[in-house]
Amino acid sequence: MAKELLKRSQVRVEDTWKVEDMYATVDDWKADLEVVKKLAEELVTYQGRMGESAESFYQALYLDDEIGRIGGKAYSYASRCSDVDTTNTENQALVMQVRTLFVTLGEKTAFMTPEILAIPEETLEKFYAEKPELEVYRRMLDNILRRKAHMLSAEMEQLLASAGDITGTSDNVFSMFNNADLVFPEITDENGEKVRLTHGRYVPFLESSDRRVREEAFKAMYSTYKSYRNTLAATYSGKLKAHWFYAKARKYNSCLEAAVDGTNVPASVYTNLIEAIHQNLDKMHRYVSIRKKLLGLDELHMYDLYTPLVKEADVKIPYEQAKKTVYEALAPLGEEYRAVIKEGFENRWIDVYENEGKRSGAYSAGVYGVHPYVLLNHNDTLDNMFTLAHEMGHAMHSYLSNKTQPHVDAGYVIFVAEVASTCNEVLLMEHLLKNTTDKVQRAYLINHFLESFRGTVYRQTMFAEFELLTHQMCERGESLTPDALSSVYYDLNKKYFGDDMVVDEDIAMEWARIPHFYYNFYVYQYATGFSAAVALANRILKEGQPAVDDYLKFLSGGCSKSPIDLLKIAGVDMTTPAAVNSGLEMFGRLLDEMEELMK
Repeated sequence: MAKELLKRSQVRVEDTWKVEDMYATVDDWKADLEVVKKLAEELVTYQGRMGESAESFYQALYLDDEIGRIGGKAYSYASRCSDVDTTNTENQALVMQVRTLFVTLGEKTAFMTPEILAIPEETLEKFYAEKPELEVYRRMLDNILRRKAHMLSAEMEQLLASAGDITGTSDNVFSMFNNADLVFPEITDENGEKVRLTHGRYVPFLESSDRRVREEAFKAMYSTYKSYRNTLAATYSGKLKAHWFYAKARKYNSCLEAAVDGTNVPASVYTNLIEAIHQNLDKMHRYVSIRKKLLGLDELHMYDLYTPLVKEADVKIPYEQAKKTVYEALAPLGEEYRAVIKEGFENRWIDVYENEGKRSGAYSAGVYGVHPYVLLNHNDTLDNMFTLAHEMGHAMHSYLSNKTQPHVDAGYVIFVAEVASTCNEVLLMEHLLKNTTDKVQRAYLINHFLESFRGTVYRQTMFAEFELLTHQMCERGESLTPDALSSVYYDLNKKYFGDDMVVDEDIAMEWARIPHFYYNFYVYQYATGFSAAVALANRILKEGQPAVDDYLKFLSGGCSKSPIDLLKIAGVDMTTPAAVNSGLEMFGRLLDEMEELMK
């Protein structure tokens, strides 16, 4: 890997993804855009006619499906081209062109859902009998009809849609304030130099081995938010009132019920998660106790949570070695699974290294009818090897769902999205532990998992509980003052971290800096997905082929069933706390070994 960042034109072809698998040339891409436009014009001719006959109903749905399939590939091509070199103006133009087209398509197809809802159920059943080809759309139609009781008249729906700009103001104000206007003070770093605190520098400061730096960054962060506490409380309160406005308008009993109904998840899954974590807070308290002991501190403060317990062993893992290790680690999933992984490694599904102008981070993007694309910025660390395993889990989920399901049922929802990726990570960790006898290496690997678990399961559940409590306050008409919000958040930290943690007063303002609190009951899915993945990985390692067969059926399911039913196929019932408890048991076992290794 080059020491200096290469320009995109200098990157080895074998280290880049093959966008030609979608379109050989940009002219081919443009031709598909024209096809989409023609399909949209044809679809518009069915406006007001969808309920006329089984044939007209089918044709409208078919055209919409084709627009989604072809348009989705065109959108992916433009995005993949742009993401590897955001400075390229030609690539930027592709993205702008396809985004403009999708806005137009949204306007042209807006008539469909109201017309579907207007068709009597007996008429729909008659259409299915007359036109068997309609069966492919039954699941999608059932999902629309499932929420019929919460749909309003066309005029009221239009009114609610028009209110979107107003009810979205809190999001926009928070985003602009947090990302553009908010300025943090300077702090003194490890070298005695003055450095401006920023969002990006905050966690690295908390990871510092110099406790003074950690404390100074922590206090600077939250004293800044505290000086804007009234503004931020009003902004967050506005968002909650918007959620309650929509929930009441659509005849839901609570904001939570309205939010989870969108992905067909029972509200009990949310509350079960919180209850399961409450019953296992002893493990979190033990983690805090071990952290305090290993850091050799008389008092553990909130700013001591991110500094590493185990210094990373100085091991470089080149990309070729990372691929080999990930391939070996996924052996429990069988040769058919690994054959597709190998195909992805060898046939340029992956854009590997950072280059000038390339998007940061990592992701996997499925493309129906082609193959998934994985973006990395690999730099030879253990963490990057886990990222490769993670993204290839997403890629396999997309590959198998796209291969197995018709386009309309291929896309999986966010509730199950992190399961396949995290399952791969757990299998990789188990493989590495199985083949690692060095105490420092084992301690580092276990710590990597413990930190992931703490951040993804305990922390995100605490966030989810804060969301639930504050929404309930809003529903009861209570004032969401900064004092009230800070009191709820402080008490949750006391509950989750236990007696061995000094819960600093400053942490009471952390709610003010979490953008996910504006996402409407989103974060709980990180915790449920992680828990389901741990349970599935454990089942696969314990039961072998029967568990693998069930897991592959789940990965092939797309959105052909509700997310709860899909996970049941794999052997996990998220309507009970069993999966969460399974993960928590593993957390406890690894705490035992960590304590033993660090003696």
